Amino acid sequence: MSEATFYDAVCVGAHPDDVEIGMGATIAGMTRAGKKVAIVDLTNGEPTPYGSPETRAKESASAAGILGASRTTLTQPNRFLFDTVEARFELAEVLREFRPRMLFMPYPSDAHPDHVAAAQIALAARFYGKLTKTEMAHQPFYVPRVFRYMAVHQRIVAEPSFVVDVSLDLQTKLTALAAYESQFLSNEKNAGIIPMMEATAHMWGSLANVEAGEPFFALEPVALSSPSDIL
Repeated sequence: MSEATFYDAVCVGAHPDDVEIGMGATIAGMTRAGKKVAIVDLTNGEPTPYGSPETRAKESASAAGILGASRTTLTQPNRFLFDTVEARFELAEVLREFRPRMLFMPYPSDAHPDHVAAAQIALAARFYGKLTKTEMAHQPFYVPRVFRYMAVHQRIVAEPSFVVDVSLDLQTKLTALAAYESQFLSNEKNAGIIPMMEATAHMWGSLANVEAGEPFFALEPVALSSPSDIL
């Protein structure tokens, strides 16, 4: 694999739309700046009340295109996602192939068991990616930087390590979420999610003194070359 195929970021979610909910505007900003970003769904997200595998695949491809990212959907089972060796290996092979500079994964505390499992799988896959003497495809690779995004079913507010200013890209995120018609438009129970995401972005933005923001949680200290980097 040539260096040209390496990714700046891989963003892992349990289901299609998880990554868009948690960090869609950040992805839009990165790709707008020329960064190469991949979204990796551990499951296809089905069954759902108004969806189908074919519909969800079409919607998720459209959403990724709106954000300027590529998309890969793995084979783990929706609703029955567990942190297994097989799940770790499947994701680790993607990390070894894409060799990203950053790995984004779900926040680990959540009411949805699939989200909790996805956080565990992603963290373990980062470690498994560097293993030698294994039957996994591609050369060993350890992602240098790992961050968590928040797309949770619990109504919690946690103190982030940093907030990304997404003022220029919030509308792109909302457009990408609207691509999931079966989830957020056809399903009346979820009709308020897109407006909620807009309001939440403005809330995080107000805390960071910008128009709109998305929170992130670092697993390890983040080094700056100078304090002026945050100005």
